[in-house]
Amino acid sequence: MTDAGFSTDEIDTSKPHSARMYDYFLGGKDNYPVDWEAAEKVISLFPAVEEMARVNRDFMYRASRLLTERGINQFLDIGTGIPTEPNLHQVVQAITPSARVVYADNDPIVLRHAEALLHSTPEGRTAYIQADVREPGRILAAAKETLDFEQPIALSLVALLHLVADDDDPYRIVGELLKPLAAGSYLALSHATGDFDPETWERVVNVYRRGGTPATVRSRSEFSRFFEGLELVDPGIELAALWHPELGEQHSQREQIPLYVGVARKL
Repeated sequence: MTDAGFSTDEIDTSKPHSARMYDYFLGGKDNYPVDWEAAEKVISLFPAVEEMARVNRDFMYRASRLLTERGINQFLDIGTGIPTEPNLHQVVQAITPSARVVYADNDPIVLRHAEALLHSTPEGRTAYIQADVREPGRILAAAKETLDFEQPIALSLVALLHLVADDDDPYRIVGELLKPLAAGSYLALSHATGDFDPETWERVVNVYRRGGTPATVRSRSEFSRFFEGLELVDPGIELAALWHPELGEQHSQREQIPLYVGVARKL
């Protein structure tokens, strides 16, 4: 499930893109000078942003493994980003080979690399949708070609909602995405916060906004609203490094990374 006829001319290199900046923070190569410039501005303001990207990625791994071990074998991952191994389907299919994963992203460069997201196990299946999270209806309609909405699905919105402006009503978007999911489905979120250093994060947000990305950090209470009506998995809302840390993992500076996370079950 990919859009055909893709051309690299569709990639806008005149302004930075959040997915390519994230790839830069992770040490990837799928980014352009305009992304380097914006990313380096963010690094100058918040040097731990590269570690923050890795902490976020590690949360995705832990949350996906936990949900797979709880019996979830369908995942809808929106805001996928540029493929970085192991990708979500590799994590979950290593536990449940028959797992199905649908990815969605709005950056054409992700589409260019979508083949890397489609190397499923023979027993499972993966698909890719070129769409924006602000189009929940379109994403859901396309996802139904691969996922069984009569069975539980894990909805993953990792490091995405802080790129959705209040004017686009992210709470409504999450609600629309959750509404058709079966009881027993899960929501997994991570979100940057300015709770611990609001002045720095105001400057970071402005870097993204000047590049055309409507970034918005949110407080713990604002983040908590995304889980209203759901049953949070222990330990509830937590900083990313403190959510189900790996045995023997050293927190040190990681536990100071300003990234709230949570996983919750639909009742």
